[in-house]
Amino acid sequence: MKKRVIVLDTNVLLHDPESPLHFTKDDVVIPIQVVEEVDRFKRDPSEKGRNARRVSRLLDSFRERGNLSSGVRINNKDAGQIKVAFCRKETTDRLPSELNDNSGDNKILAVALEHKTNKVLANSPDVILISKDTNLRIKADAIGLKAEDYSSNKISLDNLNRGFREVISDQNEINKIQKEGFIFLKDIKFNLKPSLYSNEGVILRDNLKENHTYLCRYDPIEKKLISLNWLRRSNLGKIKPKNLEQSFALDLLLDPDIQLVTLIGKAGTGKTLLALAVGLNLVADENMYERLLVSRPPISLGKELGFLPGSLDEKLAPWMKPIIDNLDYLTGSKFNKKGEKVAPKERDNNARNSWEDLKGMGLLEVEAINYIRGRSISHQFILIDEAQNLTPLEVKTIVTRAGEGTKIVFTGDPNQIDHPYLDSDSNGLTWLAKKLQGQKIVGHITLSQGERSDLAELAANIL
Repeated sequence: MKKRVIVLDTNVLLHDPESPLHFTKDDVVIPIQVVEEVDRFKRDPSEKGRNARRVSRLLDSFRERGNLSSGVRINNKDAGQIKVAFCRKETTDRLPSELNDNSGDNKILAVALEHKTNKVLANSPDVILISKDTNLRIKADAIGLKAEDYSSNKISLDNLNRGFREVISDQNEINKIQKEGFIFLKDIKFNLKPSLYSNEGVILRDNLKENHTYLCRYDPIEKKLISLNWLRRSNLGKIKPKNLEQSFALDLLLDPDIQLVTLIGKAGTGKTLLALAVGLNLVADENMYERLLVSRPPISLGKELGFLPGSLDEKLAPWMKPIIDNLDYLTGSKFNKKGEKVAPKERDNNARNSWEDLKGMGLLEVEAINYIRGRSISHQFILIDEAQNLTPLEVKTIVTRAGEGTKIVFTGDPNQIDHPYLDSDSNGLTWLAKKLQGQKIVGHITLSQGERSDLAELAANIL
């Protein structure tokens, strides 16, 4: 493979501090402007600041091994080097007048352009600007530079398994699993290819009677299909599965042996409601966990809680309003104790009271994503809502906080991303679901059927 020159943008390093190590066969160029921008972020208390500090330490470790202006070998096996490059005035002068305003992006473009036009480089290798900034990639293309998105952690959403499949069976096999609660794969004579993976849902459909079906889940340890026993034994009040997808999701959420669940789906499919209902049931009714911990990425608040006045609880209140809405539905606060319909204002107060009561009893905790890092969270049911706005590194940070007896549920819609540098294929939720597929303590379901209302389903599908 021909060696390339890879010019990295600041957002790539802040997204993945170890990104230079992924190009060991290429020459990696870090423009001095990128170093300056990383330096400005290093005091940021968020994940971005921590990543900036990691980048600085990584570059400093290379500096100790040689001169970064000349290039330092990335490792001892491959020929790739990493170096820091300056933007020369004569190169910026060659940029089109529209891009000659001395901005940071244009300085990065100038470094890439200089390496492209420098014939001293052996074999005149391809020069590629790697950036997660769409506009910068467009600018690069406009001046004749190759530009690509950073794709190290990309997982195609189209290739993500739904979490369940349909298998043609017959009446005898279905009757057997209904009676005994399981059936070994060796006893199923119909096609099971590709092979089932751990905790995958299965719809057994009678080959002679299309309406005769049975729902089960794959147990990889004993290589058998098992009934959805956790769903059948549960009592979630008004929460009942409205479709097959929700049945599989609820069984995974209720099973204490499944320590991590990812629920992906469009708006209105019930992701958050199902997870919240199961979490409250297992905490308040079954005493299986000590507390329900709820968190969401604060993207809609400009990524900083400080933009809202008041205490931490007051800052979190509007941010957690979708969770309060679901609690309102779960606690049945649309009617008072006498069965009389509650007025809208009183209904809001009841929902707020349910929220405060659960927090007061220690059953519910609201935590900002910013403060989860560094904790060890044991014996809790953790719900991370809107997880499509998290990076793979942020998701990894959250999962590694799980202590003994903790279950984590990630919910989100990869097609509704507010993060400026993430898309449906590079977000942490999609990445997590694909990376952990097949693990015996992990389950995943993709929900596609909207159940919120006819109008919400129409909007989700057409608008």
